[in-house]
Parts: sequence; C-alpha cells; structure tokens
Amino acid sequence: MSVEHAAVQRADFDQVMVPNYAPAAFIPVRGAGSRVWDQSGRELIDFAGGIAVNVLGHAHPALVGALTEQANKLWHVSNVFTNEPALRLAHKLIDATFAERVFFCNSGAEANEAAFKLARRVAFDRFGSEKYEIIAALNSFHGRTLFTVNVGGQSKYSDGFGPKITGITHVPYNDLAALKAAVSDKTCAVVLEPIQGEGGVLPAELAYLQGARELCTEHNALLVFDEVQTGMGRSGKLFAYQHYGVTPDILTSAKSLGGGFPIAAMLTTEDLAKHLVVGTHGTTYGGNPLACAVAEAVIDVINTPEVLNGVNAKHDKFKARLEQIGEKYGLFTQVRGLGLLIGCVLSDAWKGKAKDIFNAAEKEGLMILQAGPDVIRFAPSLVVEDADIDAGLDRFERAAAKLTQA
Repeated sequence: MSVEHAAVQRADFDQVMVPNYAPAAFIPVRGAGSRVWDQSGRELIDFAGGIAVNVLGHAHPALVGALTEQANKLWHVSNVFTNEPALRLAHKLIDATFAERVFFCNSGAEANEAAFKLARRVAFDRFGSEKYEIIAALNSFHGRTLFTVNVGGQSKYSDGFGPKITGITHVPYNDLAALKAAVSDKTCAVVLEPIQGEGGVLPAELAYLQGARELCTEHNALLVFDEVQTGMGRSGKLFAYQHYGVTPDILTSAKSLGGGFPIAAMLTTEDLAKHLVVGTHGTTYGGNPLACAVAEAVIDVINTPEVLNGVNAKHDKFKARLEQIGEKYGLFTQVRGLGLLIGCVLSDAWKGKAKDIFNAAEKEGLMILQAGPDVIRFAPSLVVEDADIDAGLDRFERAAAKLTQA
C-alpha cells in the first residue's frame, strides 16, 4: 500500500534543518546496486557509498530480505533482554576475528566512545587513577562526541566546545619515533586507524603498526584500532588489521557493518571486557534486532573468498584507470589506499580544490567523496559491477577534461 507524502524540495533543508551540513543541490530518492536516481529522475553512479557505508550498494536483496523478515518479527526489546539476531551476529564477528566479546551500539562515534572508556576503565582497575592518557594521531578522525572529537587529531572539529578533555596527546601518523617518545607508563591506550580515512586515505606502514603493538605491550597500554571506515571488507580483508598481521586489543566497527542500517560494534577480548561490569556502560538501541539482522546478512555476503578477492581485483581496475586519468589531466599525482577505499592525492596545481572536482563529477552524474581539501576519495560498493566501474570512471574522466580545459 502506497502512502501519499507531502512534496519537499532541497530548499526545505534550509528552512527546517540545523545548518551543520551543506548537502548537494539534488535529493536522491531511489537506489539499486551502484546506481542512484534523484527527484528529477536523473541517474547517477555511486562511488561514494554513503561515505563507505553502502558496502553492498543500494537495495541489495539479501539485506532487504533480512530487514523485511525481522520487521515482521521483533523491532526492539531494550537491553533488559537479549535477542537472537544480536547473538548470531556476535558469534559471527567473534568467529571471524581476534575478538571474544562484542558490544553493540549505533555509530562509529559510540563504538569509539565505548573503546576509550573501556581502555581507561581497564587502566584504572589494574594500575590506578594516574594511568589514563590516550595517544592518537594527528589528522585522525574518531567521531563527533566530545570525547571522540578530542581524541581525533583535527582541532577544526574540536575547537569551540569549551574545555578540552584532558589526557590526550597527538603525534604525527606513521612516525614511530614520535609515538615512542610520547608513550609512557601513564598511557592507557594508543588509538590508530590502519588507514586514515578523513585524514586523506593514508595507509599505515607495517613497521609503524608493529612498533605501536610492541610499545603498548611494553607499557601495559591497549592498542585500539578504529576500523569504522576500513572494516567489513573495505580493505580486501574483513578487517584491515588482517592485512598487517598486527592484532589490536580493541577494534571498532560501524559504517559498512550494517550496509546502510545504523549499527556499530566494539570488539575486544574476554579478559578486557570483564572490566565493563553491569552498569558501567550502556545504550538504548545497541543490539537492536533490526540492525543486527541486517548486519548478519552483510557479513554473510561479504565474508566470502568470492567477494573479498573481488575487492582486490576491483581495486586494481580502479587504480590503473585512475592513474591514467591523473597523468593525462594532471589532476593528481598518487593513487593510494587498500581495497575499495581509494584516495587520489591532488597535484600542486589542484591542491585545495577537491570540492571543485567533487562538483564537476556530480555534473557528469557521478557521486564521489573528498578526504580533506587535497584528496579525492572513492568508497564504492564492494560488489560494484565492472561495467559500472568503467562507466563511472568514464564520467570522472569527462569531469577531469572539462575542469582542465576551463
């Protein structure tokens, strides 16, 4: 049964919404696979994926089926009870990773908030009140709560909200000497993204993560990997830490975990999890049956050799074509990243102009992303069809040609 809705347009945003976003001039209304249609019926190819969220594209039948089935059973029961989808999903995440315990919540910020609280609680219980310092990387991004935005290494996001949370230090990414100089016996956690997403799609060096692991072990600190953007197959492994062979103590996941349905998770060991006893932390919607049913379908599709190997093959296809475009038009000098999290580093002539390239691509019917002002970011569906890759990059090349001829 269809329902009549009042007509709305992009101009309504400026009348009814808090102005903390500046959305594009069009409104997407329908998606299928890697294609999106706006209110006017214009078709766009989606290489943005809701900022690395729509890991299986739009309206994937396995996700639609899981959500529909669960919607006819049970929507919400609160954490006074548990539920079957949450338990099934937890088992699958544990079976596929280092983890032995899972905490479910709703967003990457909440997962990181839980991770940072756990790290401080473990240190407090085991070593006392003076061991609470957290070390993170400059240009990192860990969420928008007051705690997570302070751990994130970008002052433009954390300034202007009153006193900063104390006990947080930032050091340059991929600089092991700087990290070593900062770590002490007061450090409770080192927090790193295996690939900095918002910071420019910058992968960690193997020696850097190995060194971080050794420093944490030496100083009784916890190594926390923020895999909100890199997790759930995005890197070509289920989680990016599996590329490096470096195991964290705590891992956070969100974005792709629900394929577009809000859900997040903090994964850790039994030994650490026992410090979050009843009442120490919680969330109303975490572990929601609808979200967990969808996420279970996501992991069932993604965690297969067919899909994960396909991600690496699609990476090679993207990279080869993007390098050709970059060289031909002089827009960017480097294509970096893992799997289907790809960044194009703009050339000196185009530094600071990522938004211009974003806008030009949209005019050609292509949805892409920025990672700061100097990097163009691609985070498409992991099952994007080769024909859509070719068509989308054709549109990107047309945008590049028009920009450089202007």
